[in-house]
Amino acid sequence: MVKPSQDVTAAELAILEQLWEHGSASCKDLSQWLYGASTPSDIATVQKLLSRLEAKECVGRDRETWPHLFHAAIEREDLISRRLQATADELSDGTLASLITHLVRSSKLSSKQRQRLRETLDEMDRP
Repeated sequence: MVKPSQDVTAAELAILEQLWEHGSASCKDLSQWLYGASTPSDIATVQKLLSRLEAKECVGRDRETWPHLFHAAIEREDLISRRLQATADELSDGTLASLITHLVRSSKLSSKQRQRLRETLDEMDRP
């Protein structure tokens, strides 16, 4: 059996954003927040997205309540790490160093941001 892709689409990310913000929600709540409505078509779309996110282990479901409540099963930082690693795997033989170096050199970091980056790197070197 083929394992489902772990990549999260823009529509799935919109669901996760709502769950990170609100903690948990029903399908109808998510439909209302995302589309401003809860038409059968909107709810069906949200149900399909939630099903995909469950298969990717990004969303959990509380089946003890009715309607079922959904919650993010992945932290935002973990998703960022997963996506950055996938990008590094695809573009730079799995090494984040070249990816990060490129991002730092190509973006306009403020003095404060550069200082914070230095502090973070220094913290990582401490035992």
